[in-house]
Amino acid sequence: MAFLAIPSLIQDLIPAASESINPWNWNLNATGLFFPTMHALSKFALLGACAVQSVMGLPDQVSRERREANLLKRSVDDWVNRETPIAWQRLLCNIGPNGCAVANQGVPAGVVVASPSRANPDYWYTWTRDAALVFKGIADAFARNYTTDLHTQLKNYVGSQAKLQGVGNPSGGLSDGQGLGEAKFMVDLKEFSGAWGRPQRDGPPLRAIALIRYAKWLVENGHKATAASQVWPTIENDLKYSAQYWNQTGFDLWEEVSGSAFFTIASTHRALIEGAQLGAVLGKPTRVYTTVAPQVLCFQQSFWNAREGFIVSNINGGEYRRGLDANSLLVAIHNFDPSAGCDANTFQPCSDKALSNHKAVVDSFRSIYNINRGIAQNKAVAVGRYSEDVYYNGNPWFLSTFAAAEQLYDALLVWKSQGSITITQTSLPFFRDQVAGATVGTHAAGSTIYNQIISAITAYADGFIEINSRYAHSNGALPEQFDRNSGAPIAAPDLTWSYSAFLTATARRDGYIPSGWGAGQATSLPSGQCQKFEIASSYSLPPTPSFPSSISPAPNAPVEQVTKVPTGCTNPEKVFVTFNQRASTQVGQVIKIVGNVPELGSWDVNKAIPLSAAGYTGSDPLWAITVPIQAGSNVQYKYFRITNGVAGVTWEGGNNRSYTVPAATCNIQQKNDNWQ
Repeated sequence: MAFLAIPSLIQDLIPAASESINPWNWNLNATGLFFPTMHALSKFALLGACAVQSVMGLPDQVSRERREANLLKRSVDDWVNRETPIAWQRLLCNIGPNGCAVANQGVPAGVVVASPSRANPDYWYTWTRDAALVFKGIADAFARNYTTDLHTQLKNYVGSQAKLQGVGNPSGGLSDGQGLGEAKFMVDLKEFSGAWGRPQRDGPPLRAIALIRYAKWLVENGHKATAASQVWPTIENDLKYSAQYWNQTGFDLWEEVSGSAFFTIASTHRALIEGAQLGAVLGKPTRVYTTVAPQVLCFQQSFWNAREGFIVSNINGGEYRRGLDANSLLVAIHNFDPSAGCDANTFQPCSDKALSNHKAVVDSFRSIYNINRGIAQNKAVAVGRYSEDVYYNGNPWFLSTFAAAEQLYDALLVWKSQGSITITQTSLPFFRDQVAGATVGTHAAGSTIYNQIISAITAYADGFIEINSRYAHSNGALPEQFDRNSGAPIAAPDLTWSYSAFLTATARRDGYIPSGWGAGQATSLPSGQCQKFEIASSYSLPPTPSFPSSISPAPNAPVEQVTKVPTGCTNPEKVFVTFNQRASTQVGQVIKIVGNVPELGSWDVNKAIPLSAAGYTGSDPLWAITVPIQAGSNVQYKYFRITNGVAGVTWEGGNNRSYTVPAATCNIQQKNDNWQ
């Protein structure tokens, strides 16, 4: 629907996109036209007295920029109003069992199909990552606007993922958690056995985050028991995986580079912190998550390239790329927590590092796409995955371009909330692109620089939305990409992630702020060097969820808030024991430990715990894992080696090893062994 025609002079003074899509409080009448309320009419009365004088008194350049920004805002407003119902409808079309694109095609309830496309490209699969990001957006939308339909979708998602966790696959099974790292499955939740980049370690933490968002809603609306019994078991497996495998290499979210990915590490940190928040309220053990999380955050800092001012998105692999990658923009928006302000350690959207990185990533696409040629430095451009991309000839992606906008909308929300903007030497080039007179320092609300920045960044963010509106299908359909030369929409049609990216970006544009995840309490780094600290756990298949029929929102204020991140260690029943085994191995070999206690698999080699080679070097062949074991246990254990593609195990020599776990202590115990 379009707004009722407004005189052009008045239009030029409509507030910027920092206000809601309907800043004038228009009411929709039966004819489908918008009419102003008395509040809006009062604004018109005021404008009538001073509008001409205000506009005529501005310098030509400022007046022109304001008119351009207002024209852009109205254009984006109009497209967002038209696209929003289309995006919701088409997103839900790709979710089983009744979505219009997947109905009667064997897609179970709660399963997200990446795209209806079955050839060129074949996206008729469900990806753990994509589904989690889609349902994270659904959970946030549901929390601010309850509907029974979205509630059904969330409950279905819980059920589908509880089942999926038990599906054996080429990455492994559930006994040691490794199967949780499998990236994609058939739409009927059977394994995909073809060649693929595996494992991909971002799926478990992202799924945990999505499920935690729904579980927190349950707790805050008086349904804590349901959250604990029906949702937590699935969350817990993913949190355990994240704590155990976070420091081991895997494929990035684009499924092309094996190494350490910024997106995976940052997602893992959020999952562990938010999971500890929820677990504390549910009365679940959380020490594993709070112990590992600071080390994950510490490692996260190593991706920053201080000399060039951007995130190197993949390290320990993928060195043929420069490192500028839209996955860093996705980190900023998906780890947004207003409680953390502009914290750089957690890479909040308005932090100096995130803004410097935003400029570097966006600028990397300015000259390589023909559709970006001739666009001024202070204007938005189409954004792809990374400049070296060759998939489908390497094009802009709708979701990447939406992410560039969303980070800026997030930043605007925080600046307005705190009433100031701080510019550092790191972020100064970003701000100078938009406001030539920007200077290092803190600029309070109402100051000239503050007002100029708010106006300029609002228009800049809207520019990315306008680009996507220009290249989307005329009927509102959003595929995966648009051609770098012509702008024609191409690749996977009706990509579910594209619709989700539109909805989350425009929600921030409308001023919807997501609830926090504890980042404001988890910004400090551990003293000294980062530790490669991974904690093993046992895994179990979640029960098939069964939700009570009476779940509904609390009639008044939330019953209980999930906000506090637990700290410290009191009366630990389990003692953390780190087993350090030095054993020279070849590529494709893994060292495992098994023993007489349940925490070490009760002598069942199928439940043995793999050690991590994160600290392995040529001069120090260290394999290590930390295991929580019941205090006071008398442990018998032994190591063995397995080789990929070779049946059987190779045991170390000698007798069983023994170790007596001390009485309850918060100190981590070290057991140093050498291969016998």
